[in-house]
Amino acid sequence: MTMPSPDRYTQPDKMPDPNGYYGRFGGKFVPETLMPALEELTEAYEQAKWDAQFDKEYQYYLADYAGRPSPLYFARGLTEHLGGARIYLKREDLNHTGSHKINNTMGQVLLARRMGKKRIIAETGAGQHGVATATVASMFGLECAVYMGEEDIRRQSLNVFRMRLLGAQVVPVTSGSRTLKDAMNEAMRDWVTNIGTSYYLIGSVAGPHPYPMMVRDFQRIIGVEARRQIHEQTGRLPDYVLACVGGGSNSMGIFHPFLEDEQVALVGVEAAGHGLDTPLHASTLTRGKPGVLHGSLSYLLQDSDGQVVPVHSISAGLDYPGVGPEHSYLKEIGRAGYITATDREALEAFKILCRTEGIIPALESAHALAAAISMAPQLSRDNIMLVNLSGRGDKDVHTVAAEMGVSIDE
Repeated sequence: MTMPSPDRYTQPDKMPDPNGYYGRFGGKFVPETLMPALEELTEAYEQAKWDAQFDKEYQYYLADYAGRPSPLYFARGLTEHLGGARIYLKREDLNHTGSHKINNTMGQVLLARRMGKKRIIAETGAGQHGVATATVASMFGLECAVYMGEEDIRRQSLNVFRMRLLGAQVVPVTSGSRTLKDAMNEAMRDWVTNIGTSYYLIGSVAGPHPYPMMVRDFQRIIGVEARRQIHEQTGRLPDYVLACVGGGSNSMGIFHPFLEDEQVALVGVEAAGHGLDTPLHASTLTRGKPGVLHGSLSYLLQDSDGQVVPVHSISAGLDYPGVGPEHSYLKEIGRAGYITATDREALEAFKILCRTEGIIPALESAHALAAAISMAPQLSRDNIMLVNLSGRGDKDVHTVAAEMGVSIDE
């Protein structure tokens, strides 16, 4: 057996442990009916990730279908507009389907085929993961059901139409807050019912082991490329790496290859919504406390009785009360810092990038940009900031127009 490229699968901190724990976070907190499926998945992934043929097939589709490597772009206009640090953008928005989600869905659907599964189940908030899942399922001729909260269906009608064009069944979820948390609950119920034939394709570094590890490994390509590209363009590593955090897949993907580079500050940006002094935010690591959600122990927004509380973000992809367990671990050991950006700050960053660079970012990515816009003027020209532009903003133009008081449906 030939070992695949070491810079793709090497795990500098040896996390998680064999039981799926990152320090005290992670694990498998699921009903007994799901344990055989998780054990089957763990065994299948452990075999696949060291299989050179699997890696070769994955790399082929990333390059020739998804369009990798994505560029690293020096944002000269934004840098000059702000003064201070030089800002580089990792352009995940230029991938096929318009976001980083294709990296993970391609890897997991190849694994599902290897396991002989004929049906794919997924959940989605902003629709980017749903579109990426529907895309790869269509390409490989697999049945696909995507669970989506009614509120997110309303906010992301363009992506709902794209999923249906690709042949997926979009299943509306009307329970709870009708957003990503509730969609994930319904997708898990479907998986329990159809566990013999269906593969549950989780889109973030959340859920029970092995999902946080597996999704991180498939998204790690972002940081592997960015680390090489920034060194080629500037001759050194960046001072800061910034990315938005909802569940946390794009941020974990770009953070992970920099974990051992202690001179590089890793900055995750959560959604502060209407403000941290209101209940309308989704700042899990900033204001939450440890608890169990969707099969793993991690930071969680909950009330004094341990009940999950409703959350809010203008960005559907960040509108989630939990976060991946590895982020909780990085926060606890102090390797990554987590700050917040409000809806208003994200909207302003969205508009600034449009006008300085001709790039329309996803509202998720605009949260990371908002942090960069706040920090850059305080730094010198010698400092380098690397921002992960996780997705494009076509899907968000109706939301932004509404916030600006503009009607674009007439």
